[in-house]
Amino acid sequence: MSAMVSSISSMPFQPPAAAGKLPASALTSKDGAKSAKPEELKEAFGDFVGNTFYGQLIASMRKTVDKPAYFHGGRGEEVFQGQLDQMLAEKLSDATQEQFAGPMFELFMLGRPN
Repeated sequence: MSAMVSSISSMPFQPPAAAGKLPASALTSKDGAKSAKPEELKEAFGDFVGNTFYGQLIASMRKTVDKPAYFHGGRGEEVFQGQLDQMLAEKLSDATQEQFAGPMFELFMLGRPN
């Protein structure tokens, strides 16, 4: 049991598949038959960029910090740390979407045919 829990808590952060979001196949296609509205594409792009960036940032930060001598949450903290990091990445992504992913999206759209 403890081997399974330790393997779960040591797993790297995986950006979540957002509930109610469009699948990647609906955003773009090779033949151009399907295309998402620019607002939906911008939202999906912002979610992906933000969750990926902040997820990696938080995971890297966690690796640099050791357990504190006091106020450590024990095994429960270790088990649910990934979920906390996922929620933090989502909240940071939502809060900074216009400033962070907005300019990237504009550059992305410049290279796309209409």
